[in-house]
Amino acid sequence: MSSSMLAAAASGGSASIASPMLWALTIGGVIALFVLDFIITRRPHEVSMREALGWSAFYIAIPVAFGVYLWSAFGGQIGLEYYTGYLVEKSLSVDNLFVFMLLLAAFAVPRELQQRVLLIGVAGALVLRAIFIAVGAQLIANFSWAFLLFGLILLATAVKLLRDAMSPADHEIEVSQLRTVRILRRFYPVTDDYHGTRLSVRDRGRRALTPMALVIVAILGTDIVFAIDSVPAVYGITGDAYLVFATNAFALLGLRALYFVLEGALSKLVHLSYGLSIILAFIGVKLVMHWAHGIWDWVPVIPTLASLGVIVGVLAITTITSLRASTKAERAAEREKSTIS
Repeated sequence: MSSSMLAAAASGGSASIASPMLWALTIGGVIALFVLDFIITRRPHEVSMREALGWSAFYIAIPVAFGVYLWSAFGGQIGLEYYTGYLVEKSLSVDNLFVFMLLLAAFAVPRELQQRVLLIGVAGALVLRAIFIAVGAQLIANFSWAFLLFGLILLATAVKLLRDAMSPADHEIEVSQLRTVRILRRFYPVTDDYHGTRLSVRDRGRRALTPMALVIVAILGTDIVFAIDSVPAVYGITGDAYLVFATNAFALLGLRALYFVLEGALSKLVHLSYGLSIILAFIGVKLVMHWAHGIWDWVPVIPTLASLGVIVGVLAITTITSLRASTKAERAAEREKSTIS
């Protein structure tokens, strides 16, 4: 999506902090960083922890520094909205990584190809979220009930996350049952093996898809669901389309490297879905109250600082309880193993 389209969407609603020049520079910078990532991954290789940590630090430093610029240039309220929105989006992106991890395992993606799959998935997510941001800005500008709609979407998502977290069923992904895989296999043959980063090859005289194409399509399909959740969530923090775009873009940048940093830790964040369901429900209620405040003045609105406090508190508590639960489960497994032996 071009900067002019997003800027036009933003101008249709409440006043945006961003000039067309700032939009262009931000989108140009994001594209440049994605091009850099594609150059880095042009030669498939297994990512070391040192490499993943270095790039993760780089991609966290950029949005933190950008927030300092926004704070100094536009004031503390804008800076607070930006950092709160970024924290929400980064938290949701970590949950998205868990789904990516399941997909990569289900498709048995070789480790040297995983970062290319992740990068394509992140690029697709950014394009989809840019579209949703522009649509959301137009809805907010023209329909007062848009905040109510966004709030109900988040409340429904929170309920789904809570049900999934409480379900004892295993969340492994069965490749053959994925709708996108079934549709593709109906029209194209699929090779048994990966052929580097190629999406299709000539096989027995016919053009056939590789498993690489299937996993990318599956991840792009999940990107649509993630966009439906993420964009309304950050609109619950700020109504400025520029801040919504910036927080989404910066949360997605570096997700490829962050995956390899958190790969081992993701399975230990057993309570993350509970925390995210609480956060999404909280933001959903905040959006509904914002809509109601426009009709009934006596309905209070939740300030951004209070939102930040709730989000940080919930994430801190769920992280601590997750690590404690994981440690307890590991110790119990070790005791059981020693008893059997």
